[in-house]
Amino acid sequence: MLLFIIRMLYIIVGSGAAMAFVFSSDAPRFVQENSFIVFSGMLLILLAFLLIDILLPRKRVEMMSAVYFGLLIGVLLAYLLNLGLYPLFVRSDIFGQDEGQKWSVGAGALTLLILPYMCISFLLQTKDQFRFVIPYVEFQRELKGARPLVLDSSALIDGRIADVVDTNMLDGQILVPQFILQEVQDIADSHDKVRRSRGRRGLDVLRKLQQDPKVDVKVHETELMKGKSVDQRLIEITKEFNGRLVTNDINLNKLAGVQGVDVVNLNDVANALKPRFLPGEQVRIRIVKEGEAAGQGVGYLDDGTMVVVEQGNRQIGNEVDTVVTSVLQNSAGRMLFCRLGDAVPAPMR
Repeated sequence: MLLFIIRMLYIIVGSGAAMAFVFSSDAPRFVQENSFIVFSGMLLILLAFLLIDILLPRKRVEMMSAVYFGLLIGVLLAYLLNLGLYPLFVRSDIFGQDEGQKWSVGAGALTLLILPYMCISFLLQTKDQFRFVIPYVEFQRELKGARPLVLDSSALIDGRIADVVDTNMLDGQILVPQFILQEVQDIADSHDKVRRSRGRRGLDVLRKLQQDPKVDVKVHETELMKGKSVDQRLIEITKEFNGRLVTNDINLNKLAGVQGVDVVNLNDVANALKPRFLPGEQVRIRIVKEGEAAGQGVGYLDDGTMVVVEQGNRQIGNEVDTVVTSVLQNSAGRMLFCRLGDAVPAPMR
């Protein structure tokens, strides 16, 4: 509503100023002789700017400031260039007295058209490298507080990021790029039942994060980057905000690491919080099935860690004491290899 009122005031005040100028007794003779044409032209210019404002509802600060600084720098360069060339044009031995003045006016008009355009075009194309923010120029993005976390679709669908937020461990901003939200939405609209449920879970996790007062969640609107993959766009946005990328995708993890982007792998976080086991420690588990190798039995800890017990196939269904022999851990999870302890219950008959 306020924006509509400002636009109406802009039209009223602009029309009044144009009318006062055109129909004033002090107006130039050309304006007085063509008052209706001049007034119509000025009114069309005012409406053209208003139309541009309406047709471009989503304006970005860096784009507006790039146009502003480009126009300002271009006009300044044009003025300095014309100031430096003026003594050359007024020399009568080169252009002549009258011709030199004409050349000077023509060159001034040409530079006022070319240099602002070149400066605006240059700044619009390099706004990601040199970020112009009114009223000062910011060459490096500085964010207060902790570095933001940029989520990909796998982190949203996984859902454990919401559990981490509930622990009060995170105090930084969480960013979800618009194209990641669209990707999760496409998965939620899939005809495949499993994919559809995964996509809906991702949307539910995002809604839960947005409703959590302990964390600031922002859906970041991004421009269309043609010819770039989703992973590369994620990496560039993470670099832009000097953030950390949260993902479960191993390939994205490696790609981001090669390009110098910090990655938070939720699997690594989960593994880091699991209890540590050293060779020689005792673990009591229930063996639930046979292993892949002959004689092996398999059980699971409360946190889901798989335990492979040598010669444990005879104890399926029993709780047994085992001794850890080795531990295998990577980003996919942790696995314990054990042998039966000294006291082993008799197998069930």
